[in-house]
Amino acid sequence: MDWYYIVLIVIGAILLLLFILLVICFNLTFYNGKKKGVMIYLPDQDIYKAYHDVMRQDIENAQTMKYEEIYIKSFDGLTLYGRYYEKIKGAPIEIMVHGYKGSGFRDMSTGIRRAFACNRNALVIDQRSCGNSQGKVISFGINESKDLLVWIDKVIEIFGDDVKIILTGISMGAATVLTVSGWNLKKNVIGILADCGYDSASNIIKKVLRDLKLPVKLFYPFIKLSAKLFGRFDLEESSPIESIKKCNVPVIFYHGNKDGFVPYEMSINLYNQCTSENKKLVIIENAGHGIAFLVNPDKYIDELNLFFKN
Repeated sequence: MDWYYIVLIVIGAILLLLFILLVICFNLTFYNGKKKGVMIYLPDQDIYKAYHDVMRQDIENAQTMKYEEIYIKSFDGLTLYGRYYEKIKGAPIEIMVHGYKGSGFRDMSTGIRRAFACNRNALVIDQRSCGNSQGKVISFGINESKDLLVWIDKVIEIFGDDVKIILTGISMGAATVLTVSGWNLKKNVIGILADCGYDSASNIIKKVLRDLKLPVKLFYPFIKLSAKLFGRFDLEESSPIESIKKCNVPVIFYHGNKDGFVPYEMSINLYNQCTSENKKLVIIENAGHGIAFLVNPDKYIDELNLFFKN
């Protein structure tokens, strides 16, 4: 009888440790419950420091420029927030999608300046659980891509059936816009701009685990299971690399060849797998993660304008 209780205690202890590991994996990877509002944290690696001043100026400009607040209800009942900036009435609208644990202000303020330089309007959204949007869970583009469909419908509702839309994303935002690329998009979507996006949530998570010197075969199953148990989503339900194989809208990919977070080879892979008849890959030399436009704005805009003239 004593051995029976000892075995139960050991099994209980193991189960408790496994549960704790699941909670830790979920909290570190997906949970984003503390609202940060406008985030102005800038990465402090040397490759970014030269651009800190212009980043801060773009964020300040985005806060002081005239904009209209827009809200939607997500498919699962969250209130999501966006800001519409207008350069030219009736011009194409870029729906701008920020990166992992970022916000529209932090990640896309420079994008507003770039969109205006291309004579486009900008709708900068805060993804679920980020900025001024509700939610506590980030799903690496799985649920965010479903939200994007609602944003597309909202833009058409407000600006009319003839409005032209470009889906623009950076990092996880790029993965989000690419995830919908193979879906049945409204005819209003005339193109996609994907900057430094990863090819799948599973691949980028495994890459980060390797960077942290953690065993992928041990930790990834716990991360995937924690998403299912606590986040109520399947980490492998959809992905950019699978959607891009069914894509029929124009897509331009940007990536810096000094990206230390999302390898630029992922954009090469996405480009190669993309089935769109109109696609282009632009590699920006010496650009780190998310700063391709800042490193070479002239090339970035020239390639973009040329692409959408075709």
